[in-house]
Parts: sequence; structure tokens; C-alpha cells
Amino acid sequence: MATFKIGKMLMRSLFGKPATLMYPVKPAKITDSTRGHMTIDIDKCVFCSLCAKKCPTNALTVDRKARTWEIQRMRCIQCNACAVACNKDALQMAPEYTAPNTEKVVDLFQGPPKEEKPKAEKVEKAAEAPAVEAAAETAAEAAPQAEA
Repeated sequence: MATFKIGKMLMRSLFGKPATLMYPVKPAKITDSTRGHMTIDIDKCVFCSLCAKKCPTNALTVDRKARTWEIQRMRCIQCNACAVACNKDALQMAPEYTAPNTEKVVDLFQGPPKEEKPKAEKVEKAAEAPAVEAAAETAAEAAPQAEA
């Protein structure tokens, strides 16, 4: 009996369609719900590292001081937890799959340099504040004298 089952399965496999796709040769069908790979809009990123904290596989590394965002592609399981945690919508799940590779791929993204306000402006604003307060006090003293 077992011989007939094996023969039937063998004939079906020889003359039927293959059960799987020939993926690199024929691309897979991509739907709206396909989770391919993570992408980042580095200009929107504020380097808060919420995405790295939410990643269950620790595939993300965020360095706030150096303003870098790093992902280890072979570690990422495309769970989308980091994109959900991102409050600036800097992370999205692209529908295309990551290119096959035999080596571990680490993508490093460098953010734009942080814009710092010049210290001279802070000193000028601090100097202006007492002058404004003094003018307000003078106006308050002049108001009761005008009423008398």
C-alpha cells in the first residue's frame, strides 16, 4: 500500500506545478500588508531611541550624541514594533524584501548635525530681561503719581 502512495506522490511531483516559487527568478507577489524591510527618514528622526527600546531582537542602535541610527538587517524580524513606537513617523516598513545576502549587513545612517543656538544670543536675551523689568517698574511707579 505504501508503494502506491509514494508512486502517486512521485507522479504528481514530476508532472504537476512546483509547490513553491522560484523566488530570485520570479519575484514574489507584494501586497499592502507585506512586511519587507525597515526604512528611515533620517531628517525626521530626533534620536530618542524609543525604537531601539521596543525592538525585541535588539537590532537597532541609536546614538544620540553622534546622531546615528544603525540597524542589523539579519537580526531584524520585521515585527514593525519600532515603527509603531516612533512618535515622529520616521520609520516605515517598506514592502520590498531585503536583498538576499550571505553576510551580516549593518546599515548606518548619519543624521544632520544638531543646530545649536549661539551663546551670544542667550547673553543678549538675559541682558534684555532686566531692562524690560526696570521699564515695567518705572511705568508702575508713574501710574499712581498720575492718578494723584
